[in-house]
Amino acid sequence: MKHIRNFCIIAHIDHGKSTLADRLLEYTETISQRESQAQLLDNMDLERERGITIKSHAIQMNYKVGDIEYNFNLIDTPGHVDFSYEVSRSIAACEGALLIVDASQGIQAQTISNLYLALEHDLEIIPILNKMDLPGAMPEEVKDQIIDLIGCKREDIIPASGKTGLGIPDIIQAIVDRVPAPVGDPEAPLQALIFDSVFNPFRGIIAYYKVINGQIKKGDKVKFINTGKQYLADEVGILKLDMSPRAVVKTGDVGYIISGIKEAREVKVGDTITTVDRPSLESIQGFEEVKPMVFAGIYPVDTDEFEELREAMHKLQLNDASIVFEPESSAALGFGFRCGFLGMLHMEIIQERLEREFDMTVITTVPNVSYVAHTTKGEEVIVNNPSDLPDPSKLDSVEEPFIKANIITKAEFVGPVMSLCIQKRGIIANQSYLTSDRVELVFEMPMGEIVFDFYDKLKTISKGYASFDYHQIGYRKSDLVRLDMLLNDEPVDALSSLIHRSNAYDFGKKICEKLRELIPRQQFEIKIQASIGAKVIARETLSALRKDVTAKCYGGDISRKRKLLEKQKQGKKRMRQVGNVEIPQTAFMAVLKLD
Repeated sequence: MKHIRNFCIIAHIDHGKSTLADRLLEYTETISQRESQAQLLDNMDLERERGITIKSHAIQMNYKVGDIEYNFNLIDTPGHVDFSYEVSRSIAACEGALLIVDASQGIQAQTISNLYLALEHDLEIIPILNKMDLPGAMPEEVKDQIIDLIGCKREDIIPASGKTGLGIPDIIQAIVDRVPAPVGDPEAPLQALIFDSVFNPFRGIIAYYKVINGQIKKGDKVKFINTGKQYLADEVGILKLDMSPRAVVKTGDVGYIISGIKEAREVKVGDTITTVDRPSLESIQGFEEVKPMVFAGIYPVDTDEFEELREAMHKLQLNDASIVFEPESSAALGFGFRCGFLGMLHMEIIQERLEREFDMTVITTVPNVSYVAHTTKGEEVIVNNPSDLPDPSKLDSVEEPFIKANIITKAEFVGPVMSLCIQKRGIIANQSYLTSDRVELVFEMPMGEIVFDFYDKLKTISKGYASFDYHQIGYRKSDLVRLDMLLNDEPVDALSSLIHRSNAYDFGKKICEKLRELIPRQQFEIKIQASIGAKVIARETLSALRKDVTAKCYGGDISRKRKLLEKQKQGKKRMRQVGNVEIPQTAFMAVLKLD
């Protein structure tokens, strides 16, 4: 065990952790020249194109230092805030972490939040200054920031470059010297922490784990403590570039297990594996059910494709257990699903994967978060969809989820960033200067306000410099109302939203104006209204396309013209009763981009 080193890499998005991982794999000769490609551990096309890691990966490297051969287990983690629970479980499986900071950008918000996660688990932190080859690198300034943040010595910071391979031998040496070997009792009952799972179409769900105590052998009967299910370990082994089977995976090592599991929901990240013969009585601390934060409706553009969409969603769930969905129907859009996502990026990725991997064109409704409504009878109702909100006469109060947002930006943008957050009903909790021109702002704000377009606006006003990170801090009472959109007195359920009373009038007026631009004119007049309960708060009218029926009357008595116009009016009235208004897809998306 003393020759095993388990470590992960923590960094902000785009600070070069996947590239640095490639260099480590090449240097330790885990992959041959022929197998090598950029971002080797990112195996989805989508990850490569966007340059982000969506799913965490693990790989084992063997390397001789002196006469001793070491086993390095690298667990690559996603950098984005949506996947922070997965990151926390990957961190729990490690004893050390490489903290990568971009020498040209300095410390960003997610670097700090993932660093705190690592410090909570008592990991040994190795600071690395990446992208030293860039002309815009500011090594001395960024070193000061790192020293302020983690209080290390200046000479402990390793300068490196993932592109040129500078500093890779020093990193390997630092991992050997500074990261402690795993501690565990090989004789104790088996306890293994699941930190990830992947789906294989031929072999079912494969779970990745780290053995904390005991050992796992091929053919063992194993049990997952939190779900209570039992399986037979058909195959166990360690993770190289491909899986390599072993007869036994020992204490401290990272491996995989194949046991013919069909449902992704049966393998929960953070669960504990033990054996049936000698079970461990307690599970490893820190397990949580992953809770979706953002909800949206996904509907097929063509209603006949509902079953195909269901099939596609089930297949996606095999790969990504954190997505939750249930069928729902809408008067405007037909049949579809109400889906729960971890955050906005997660929602975008799922939508894109549906289009790429399954050729499904889908309509996504306005995303919203889940609220808790209290009725006058004292019942609690969880509201994931605005149309589930109880009637205003039966409603006592509504609570909405709040988050703590950490925003790091340059000093010159503090004013605009603050006004954006206050406009989104944020309350400032803290402001601290990390260096003379970098400020960390901490806000408490409602989650529902950042779901729309907060991130894009933040990037715009800070010229791309601000970085943003958040975590949930619980529910608080708010004065929320349901805003319904009516077309010719018919409510369009896909456009209704829950919104704070103070913003409702502005929002309602803007939506009415936008819909008036986007809905094509009909042969009859269309009235577009925004209402709260029975009270209409905004109205726009889309005038009818009219034929000039009086063109054939020239001269003569006015009463002839009147008679013709009256006749046309009757026809329009009748048409309006039978005519229905088609809403284009752009109208649903327009609600997101009102400003």
